[in-house]
Amino acid sequence: MVDAQRLDDWFLSEVMPLEPALMRFLRRNWRNTSEIADLRQELYMKLYDAGRAGLPTQTRAFVFRAARNLLINRALREQVVSIELVADLEALDVADASAGPERQTAARQELRRLQVGLDRLPPRCREVVVLRRIEGLSQREVAGRLGVGEDTVEKQMVYGMRALIDFMLGGSGKIRRGPAARPAKAGEL
Repeated sequence: MVDAQRLDDWFLSEVMPLEPALMRFLRRNWRNTSEIADLRQELYMKLYDAGRAGLPTQTRAFVFRAARNLLINRALREQVVSIELVADLEALDVADASAGPERQTAARQELRRLQVGLDRLPPRCREVVVLRRIEGLSQREVAGRLGVGEDTVEKQMVYGMRALIDFMLGGSGKIRRGPAARPAKAGEL
């Protein structure tokens, strides 16, 4: 357990000087700029709490690994994981001791599998999924960019996401139009 004065000194002398680089990292890797200040504060709270248990020997690596993990967790909570975000986070020159080689390999394989699933989608469907889920555009923005109606974008998203989920779970990943399951009629079992 670190005493309060030592923790405060560490935070002020080693963490706070990293703020300009940290803010650039957050702005570069998080699309919603209105959330950047909140992300910084949440990260500072996590760093301070973690510092109570023991001060890291490499503060910079510790801070940026924590920032990377915070962004990943936030993205997963929002159910929108940008392939570009994951690639940018991997490019950060900070060693992540928590992710061993096996875990890194599995994550890369899963990302490659997702890319194969995207490549199997029909061109228009793939374009809609990429623009909505990877580029982060709204349904209206995608419709405007592609010159189609918002209802078309919505349908293509549903078809594409169903096919991707099917593919990621070991299925064929083929587009299935129509309802997912036909309700049983009276007298059928």
